[in-house]
Amino acid sequence: MTRYHLIALSVLAGLSGTSNSRAEAIAEDKSNEIEEITVVGRSVSYANNAASDDMQKQQANLSSVLAVVDNLPGVLINEGDTFGADDWSTSIVIRGFQVNLNEQQIGMTVDGIANGNSNYGGGAKANRYIDTENLQTIEVSQGTSDIASRSHEALGGTLNFTTINPSDEEGFVASVTAGEFDASKYYVRYDTGEILKDTYAWISLSTQESSDFMDQVAENTRDHVALKVTSTVENVALTGYVSYDDTHEENYQRIYSLEQYAQNPDWDQLTSEWTGIPYQDQSYRRGWSTLRENLLAYLKAEFTLGAVDISASAYYHENEGRGDWVPPYLVDVKDDGTEGHSELVNGNTVYGGSALGNIYFVDSDGMQLSPIAGCESSITFPYGGAGAEYDPSCHEQGAIPVGSYRHTHYNKERLGFNADGIWYAKLGEFDNTLRFGVWWEDYERDEYRDWHKITDSAIGYDFNNSPYWVQYDRSFPVDTLMYYVEDEIDFGVARVRLGAKRFNVDIAKHDNFDSVNNLDVNSDSDTLFSAGFVAPIAIDGLELFAGYGENFASIKDAQLERDDTDLRFIEPETAENIDVGLRYSSAKFNANITYYTIEFNNRIQFTSNETASGIDFLEAAAGGYRNVGGIESSGFEMSADFAITDNITVFTSLTLSESEYIETIGGTGTQYDSLANAQAAIADATDAESSLVAVKGNTVIGTPDTMAVISLDWSKNNYFAGISTKYVDSRFIDIYNTAEVDDYLVSDLYIGGYISNIGQGMEELEVRLTVNNLLDEDYASTIAPNAFWIGAPRAVAINARLTF
Repeated sequence: MTRYHLIALSVLAGLSGTSNSRAEAIAEDKSNEIEEITVVGRSVSYANNAASDDMQKQQANLSSVLAVVDNLPGVLINEGDTFGADDWSTSIVIRGFQVNLNEQQIGMTVDGIANGNSNYGGGAKANRYIDTENLQTIEVSQGTSDIASRSHEALGGTLNFTTINPSDEEGFVASVTAGEFDASKYYVRYDTGEILKDTYAWISLSTQESSDFMDQVAENTRDHVALKVTSTVENVALTGYVSYDDTHEENYQRIYSLEQYAQNPDWDQLTSEWTGIPYQDQSYRRGWSTLRENLLAYLKAEFTLGAVDISASAYYHENEGRGDWVPPYLVDVKDDGTEGHSELVNGNTVYGGSALGNIYFVDSDGMQLSPIAGCESSITFPYGGAGAEYDPSCHEQGAIPVGSYRHTHYNKERLGFNADGIWYAKLGEFDNTLRFGVWWEDYERDEYRDWHKITDSAIGYDFNNSPYWVQYDRSFPVDTLMYYVEDEIDFGVARVRLGAKRFNVDIAKHDNFDSVNNLDVNSDSDTLFSAGFVAPIAIDGLELFAGYGENFASIKDAQLERDDTDLRFIEPETAENIDVGLRYSSAKFNANITYYTIEFNNRIQFTSNETASGIDFLEAAAGGYRNVGGIESSGFEMSADFAITDNITVFTSLTLSESEYIETIGGTGTQYDSLANAQAAIADATDAESSLVAVKGNTVIGTPDTMAVISLDWSKNNYFAGISTKYVDSRFIDIYNTAEVDDYLVSDLYIGGYISNIGQGMEELEVRLTVNNLLDEDYASTIAPNAFWIGAPRAVAINARLTF
């Protein structure tokens, strides 16, 4: 049966004061700016686009906010789960830059507030902070991006997710969504109207559940609470926002070969039943879990000092969570001699140290057993099969299987402040706008890993409360200071800007068990220059724009996790971005075309501990981060939206891109003709440098050369409908370009209507049906090095929304 959670919140604070015409003007200008954002984007010297209302209707309310921007040019969103309920398998690709398990190269902000990195271990994407129903829009700044963007990751642009503002009128919204794969969501929002002088607020609560699309055994849950307040006090416009998100997601597994995918494109090799054989139960889906809690709060003030407009924000973010796996053994971490194994007894915990070996089966006295001499295992699943030590048939009758539940615990606290100033003045006869600002953030991320004995591996995955081993415990303090200045002069024939910014980033690693492993890294940037212009053309509404920007991504704390990290092989990533384009805007037709070219240097790549042969749960094998050369990307992005009639609109986008590795890496200089041969050469290499191979000219993994979208949207009277289709070209899954997933075509459909003034205080009832992946296309979703996730199948959801 479905289990529903009750969320309660009794927090509502007001801000009082008298109004001021200047503050009201600031608030009104801000509101108008949001409303005027179109798909084509703002009149700035770099490419940018924003999600439309129709794009939001294409996604079910159960989906994450990330899915909304998938139709914009240059953007590819892949989520392994039907409704985005798996951060593990989620990826974003823009112009060859990626956000996935291994790379974080695209900036992300929430109402302009830094999101705190988007990595899996301690980071958070925007879907952790915003409910779908509370989303105003998403603005995508590809490539060059805005100079004021707050992110350690904005090599390939920034996604800014904005929340809705409180309504002037009191009101109540209730929404119920039901979908396939046991999915449901309940959402309510109360708009207070004016609760104090010039003070408005809303508060929302939601809870949702879903299962996996493979065999419906996962129990994904998400509870979300949010509050937003706007107020005007004297000459200051204030905005406050608080959100709390509690999520439990059960993951999907990667597919490690095209042959495996062809054998069964509907199964990711995770199992739905507990077998009692630990080697097989390491693939039990309920044991692959992501648990996260995120609390974000900010307070923003906007006011004017003389000729300078000031916007300042302070924010706090706390992230807490856990990642789970089910290793098919106990780790022997204490030499107990002939007295059995203390790891079997709850309450005996070893802190730190290293593994003495692994325990697979024990007898009734708790003594480790060895397999029968000469026995060959009959186990063939997973990872191609197991050795005799894992096979119960290779042990004497009465052997007791033992296994572990491995938890990696994440915790992060961030405290930050940012301020921006805009000074309007005359430079001779020309209008001059000077922008300047600062961003400061202090955070500390804590991570520790503990291993719990599964209480009885023969019957289930319940585990002892006390861990038998805490493998490591470490903290990563990070201090960031970013400051910038930019000047723009309007010459009439063109607006020209020139700017510069700089990052000062200090990162450290504190090993709470062994200070020998401590690290301290300075990851400052050089001065990063940007420039651009916007020039109106003879045709009314048409403008030419061009921009240049130097972007930077600091070394991240995750890259210091391994005790064998060699900082000689890690430098900050940098990128030089150039945009040149045309933008046209009118009441009925909007369009743009952008040519871009990017050179990306010092790309940091992760060597995974998870391969087709299994997971290195102890991380004893080589794994970690290092710079592996550069990437060059170029291409065209085009989009247009136009009204065919008063009732029918069309949106279309086309992306033509080329992303290639531009350096020969390592000492071998060898180009391998197959992934298997390249991996064999790496395995046989003895020198770390010669283990890297030549990939110059190869296409960057996970990047399609072509993407195209066409959407048709219709509305008349009280009814609306739309259909959208996206084409994604084939993509390589390895840097050697020897394995490639097929292209795919996915369509989304929505249809709905509403009834107004239905009586008894009910203003409107709206019903909307959404069908994602309408034709049930089989396709590869997120790409990871040498692997990929299976794309979600057709999913139907229906939403009923009642407004009071």
